[in-house]
Amino acid sequence: MRLEGEKFDGEEEEQKLVVGYALTLKKKKSFLKPEFERLACKKGISFVAIDVNRPLSDQGPFDIILHKLLGKEWSAIVEDYRQTHPEVAVIDPPDAIQHLYNRHSMLQNVVDLNLSDFHGRVGVPRQMVIMKDPLSIPDEVAKAGLKLPLVAKPLLVDGSAKSHQLSLLFDWSSLSKLEPPLVLQEFVNHGGILFKIYIVGDAIKVVRRFSLPNITKCQLAKVPGIFPFPRVSSAAASADDADLDPHIAELPPRLLLERLSKELRHRLGLRLFNIDMIREHGSRDNFYVIDINYFPGYGKMPDYEVIFTDFLLNFMKSKYRKLVN
Repeated sequence: MRLEGEKFDGEEEEQKLVVGYALTLKKKKSFLKPEFERLACKKGISFVAIDVNRPLSDQGPFDIILHKLLGKEWSAIVEDYRQTHPEVAVIDPPDAIQHLYNRHSMLQNVVDLNLSDFHGRVGVPRQMVIMKDPLSIPDEVAKAGLKLPLVAKPLLVDGSAKSHQLSLLFDWSSLSKLEPPLVLQEFVNHGGILFKIYIVGDAIKVVRRFSLPNITKCQLAKVPGIFPFPRVSSAAASADDADLDPHIAELPPRLLLERLSKELRHRLGLRLFNIDMIREHGSRDNFYVIDINYFPGYGKMPDYEVIFTDFLLNFMKSKYRKLVN
């Protein structure tokens, strides 16, 4: 990282902020769109692909390393690089990212939050982890006091299609047909709307997505079985332009989101993630976090090009100030 003659505002053309990136082909395509790269170039930011088949220390020099690759080997490489190149900002630390690859541990940081003074309450639906023995699941769930319907989610988020295969369960007998390890989470009626909260450093962007509809007691009694459902928060399910009941569509209070974002950035040790949040149907200020994702599909976030460019520049300015003070 440059220290001499630092010029992030109006800096000379030959001086650039060099961001080395290690992303899957799919992530690169959705994130490094031509419009984003053009804007970044105008701001003095250049993106350089990292060759994962070569030693990381032989590449660069980099100001920032931006990465989202799975695997212990890659995590060890990045962690070693962080230790030997403290002048390079790694976004984000591999050990912090690992917490979000487990659907149980990812939400533990929300459980202890008390945001009642910020115009709302934020919690986590009641849930439990099932590690083995499908036949014992009905008894375990009964002992834990969880109520139907339940959402079944694979415990680990490993990037595979299977890790995103979610199911809704309506009866006790279906529980023994599940495949552990998994997380069982009580379904909370939320009016069919989910709030996807994108975090980019200090910046917060909220969009609405269509989600699963409310489930009535009548439906619960008449519809047995396991029902797989797709990921409900994709950009194709956008509800921002839909004609919705204002009580359902109203965004969570800004002060609540700012405090939640600040607390989770601190507790998770991450700068790039999104929160999937729902509002309990019939309530205005009772919210539940149901998922947290690292380095989500920012290409689906409105104005992501400007937000992310500003984040990179401000992050380096902040890091530089800490080094010289």
